[in-house]
Amino acid sequence: MRLWASAVVSLHRPIADHGSDAASAASELELTMKLWSLLGNSQKLDGGAMFGNAPRAMWANWSPPDEQNRIELACRALLASPLAGKTVLFEAGIGAFFEPKLRERYGVVEDRHVLLESLASAGFTPEDIDVVVLSHLHFDHAGGLLAAYAEGEPPRLVFPNASYVTGREHWQRAIAPHPRDRASFIPELPGLLEATGRLELVDGEHSKTLGNAVRFHYSDGHTPGLMLSEILGPEIVDGQPRGGVVFCADLIPGRPWVHVPITMGYDRNAELLIDEKKAFLADKLERNVHLFFTHDPACALAQVTRDERGRYRTAHEVAELHARAMAA
Repeated sequence: MRLWASAVVSLHRPIADHGSDAASAASELELTMKLWSLLGNSQKLDGGAMFGNAPRAMWANWSPPDEQNRIELACRALLASPLAGKTVLFEAGIGAFFEPKLRERYGVVEDRHVLLESLASAGFTPEDIDVVVLSHLHFDHAGGLLAAYAEGEPPRLVFPNASYVTGREHWQRAIAPHPRDRASFIPELPGLLEATGRLELVDGEHSKTLGNAVRFHYSDGHTPGLMLSEILGPEIVDGQPRGGVVFCADLIPGRPWVHVPITMGYDRNAELLIDEKKAFLADKLERNVHLFFTHDPACALAQVTRDERGRYRTAHEVAELHARAMAA
């Protein structure tokens, strides 16, 4: 089965040949979901923190550090449209909400809101976003929901028409964080999301907002209730969907972390995360679900493979998605 095609291919059903060619083509275009990878503001963070107990001699081969031991990281979002009849943004990256002092502390490279520029380049405006799905509310995944910092201005959301979907368990962590991860959250954000009246907290495999088009998986190793979104593929085998794409968030931030023992110093429970990752990768390999990476600066999408020694790897790596359609 060929999963990804650059040509437009319907995900739902063949177009019946009972009208004009133009009408059929228009109908097919309306039914086709396309995907975009959207870069947000980038970061430079300490390599040792990003690779946990892995030695520098190992991780420096994957992510060469600068003179301050920092490595380059992307904050990449995934845009899908139409998905369940909506334009859906999976995460928003770190954004530009930090004041200058904190922007420097957390290694945010740009002072402008890069995600909004990427969105415009893809042909969308903030008003076009119907749904934002958040794996969790750490600032490097949710800060892009906020407008760029302006002195004296309070935080405000930049997607005026969006509904927001996140996991119920993680929401509880966000509103009552542990001292260890309190600094990872934006204190004003939960109140702003609740005030929209369009916040859905999810505790199962599916949401009311997106129905059966997206299946949610959960992980607790990085943060309680991390929600991993799988856009379900078009093929059903033995009752299970095959061929979709899953937003790996901080369970697998990029290609180096596909190697099961590699974790981050930011993970709350590295051993639990390793066990969750093994089960997650085995499932995605079995069902040919491709991995979407948020923090890998050079790779947006890859297929998971397993070598003769049983180690998980990646293949068919794609740097960028631009109006990419899935094909059965």
